[in-house]
Amino acid sequence: MNTLLADVILTMDPSRPIARNGAIVFDENIEEITDDQAAIAEWKTKTTVIEGGKNSIALPGLINAHTHLEFSLAAAELNYGSFIAWLASVIEKRETLVKGLTKELIDAVLEDTLRGGTTTIGAISSYGFDLESLAFAKQRVVYFNELIGSNAGAADRIFSAFLERLAKSDEYRSDRFQSAIAIHSPYSVAPTLVRKAIALSQSRNAPLSTHFLESKGERKWLESGSGEFKPFFERVFKLNAPFCSAKEFLSFFADTKTIFTHCANADDEELDAIKEIGGAIAHCPVSNRLLGCGLLSLEKLKNREIPYLVATDGLSSNYSLNLFGELRSALFMHEGLDLPLLARDLLRSVTDSAAKVLNLNAGRLASGYAADIISFRLPSEARDDALLPLQAILRAPSAMDNIFINGERV
Repeated sequence: MNTLLADVILTMDPSRPIARNGAIVFDENIEEITDDQAAIAEWKTKTTVIEGGKNSIALPGLINAHTHLEFSLAAAELNYGSFIAWLASVIEKRETLVKGLTKELIDAVLEDTLRGGTTTIGAISSYGFDLESLAFAKQRVVYFNELIGSNAGAADRIFSAFLERLAKSDEYRSDRFQSAIAIHSPYSVAPTLVRKAIALSQSRNAPLSTHFLESKGERKWLESGSGEFKPFFERVFKLNAPFCSAKEFLSFFADTKTIFTHCANADDEELDAIKEIGGAIAHCPVSNRLLGCGLLSLEKLKNREIPYLVATDGLSSNYSLNLFGELRSALFMHEGLDLPLLARDLLRSVTDSAAKVLNLNAGRLASGYAADIISFRLPSEARDDALLPLQAILRAPSAMDNIFINGERV
């Protein structure tokens, strides 16, 4: 049993969000959060004590719910500023990106994200090249096997290959690694495959994810079969019409609680449908900015009580997988929102909210929750409780002082 002492504990537990001069008592799970000095003195006599240090702040380990580690070889020649130009450059450079990918590279990226406080990864895997690294990662991993297939005539073959990848990932199941399913997007997966994947996910009671309305070009293609997607799809995929509209695509996901990633170009009716589905939205602000996709309205999500999860996407559309850095970017991009409240919601999006959406017993510092804990020191004392989430986001260093996953120091 361990006792971590911290000047400030941000629990992400709405019933008790902050404890000052407190202690987290834990083994694999959290036993107690207390600021009672007599109780702390007693715990110190019978547990291993870890001192957080002066001006220390402890909080749940961060959860990056959507990232593509198979694109960890960031290529400087990829095009930014336009989604379709970026997509074309990724397809053009795909062989170079994939050939340059090594287990050592992925391991190094994972280690870097861990130092930055990310204790859970939601990895979107198109090929399975990252499986070995993630199966044995120090972090907790939700491994989304992604289904892509635009050839309806080859649906059986495509789905069979997908099932083989899924079965391979299932072999590594552990208390830190679980398989899940992702459907790439409404423009890249034939409806027959979408339905099969959804049915499979429901039978497994596993998290389900899909990209949705990331770019303006995607919206135009789905609405009218026109725009910048049209020549691209005719040239690359031999398609001259979309499989379905955006609203038809959403109708496939009734009662699935799917994670819809991006949604930067979703309209009010589509957001209402996501709310009705019971879905959540993975928000990747830096990626959306670099690819010219626009900015998701967090106010619209909050008004509908749709949970959102800030995530980094992959290094092909981001310069870093540091989740605190992504939160800082979100602070500056969403300029019309109250800053302290936004900071609180952003921090919750990568802890308690993300854990709930991914069905994890983590993301909150409370009795019975997994002991996924990080701590670091602020440069000076933070006295205003309302500003603590903001200070945590702004002042987090590139490397944490303490990182625990399932109570184990990593």
